[in-house]
Amino acid sequence: MNDCANITVTEFYLTPFFTSRMNEILIFIGFLFMYLLAIVGNLIIIALICAVPQLHTPMYFFLCNLSSIDVIYVSAILPKMLSIILTEDKTISFYECMTQMAFFVCCGNADIYILTCMAYDRYVAVCSPLHYFLIMTRKVCFILVIVYIILSYMNSLVLTLSISALSFCYSQTINHFFCEIIPVMELSSSDTKRMKMIISMEDICVLASLIFILTSYVRIISTVVKIRSSSGQLKALSSCSSHIITVLLFYGPSIFMYMKPESEDSKEQDKILSMFYVAVVPMLNPFVYSLRNKDVLGAARKMAKVVLNKNRFSKH
Repeated sequence: MNDCANITVTEFYLTPFFTSRMNEILIFIGFLFMYLLAIVGNLIIIALICAVPQLHTPMYFFLCNLSSIDVIYVSAILPKMLSIILTEDKTISFYECMTQMAFFVCCGNADIYILTCMAYDRYVAVCSPLHYFLIMTRKVCFILVIVYIILSYMNSLVLTLSISALSFCYSQTINHFFCEIIPVMELSSSDTKRMKMIISMEDICVLASLIFILTSYVRIISTVVKIRSSSGQLKALSSCSSHIITVLLFYGPSIFMYMKPESEDSKEQDKILSMFYVAVVPMLNPFVYSLRNKDVLGAARKMAKVVLNKNRFSKH
C-alpha cells in the first residue's frame, strides 16, 4: 500500500468505442455534427433571448441559462473525444481529466437545477397566473440562478477533490469516452466507501429534483383539467410541452442507466446512454424550444428581417 501511495499518476487513457477504424470515422462525423449543432443552436437561442425584449420573461431567462450551460457542457467533453478519434492518441493528463470531470459534474448539476427552476416557473404560470409576475420577479430569478451556480460549483469541487485524492495503481485505462466519475473511481486502489456515500447523496438530490418536477406537473395537470375551455387547456399545456420533452430526454437515459441490470455489455451501454445527456440533449434543446414555441419562432423571424434589412441598406 505504501508503494502504491507513492505512485504519482500523470495521465490516463480513454477508450471511447471498441470498433473498426471505419466505424470510428463515422462516429467522429456524427459527434462533430452534434457538437456543431449544439453550439450553433444554443448560441442562437441565447442571442435571440438577449436581443428580443418580448423574450425577457422568467421562462426564457432560465432557457438562456440552460443554453449557456449546454454550450460549456458539450465543449468540456466532445472536443477531446473528437481529438482522440481523429489522432488515435487516447492519453489525457491527470489534471485535464480532473478539469473535465469538474465541468461535467458542475454542468450536469446546473442542468438539473435549471430544469427544476423551470418546472417551478411553469407551475406558478399555470396554477397561479394572476400572481405570476408578483412571484417570479427578476430578483427571485437572479437569486435562484445564484443559488444553483453556488450549489453546482461546490458539489463539483467536493467530488473532484475527493477523486483526485485517490490512489491509482493497477490501471490507468478509463473505459469511457470522457472522465466520468464511476469509471475513474473504479480504477482506484484506495478505499472508495466515502466516495460512494457522496455519490449516493448526489443521487438522492437528483431524485429529489425529479420528484419536485413530477409533483409540479401533477399539480399543473390537475389545474388544466379544471379549465372549462379546450383552447385554454391546450394553451396551458403547450406552454409546458417543451420543458416536458427536455425533462424526458435528460432524465430518461439516466434512470434507465441506473435501473438496468449489470452485464458484460453494460459498460458499452453506459457509453451510449451517456452520449444522450452529454451530446444529444444539448443538441436537441434548441430545436425543442424553437420548433414548438411560437414566441421563439416569432423572435427568430423578426431578427431575420432586421438582418436582411440591414444588408439591403448597406448595399444601397
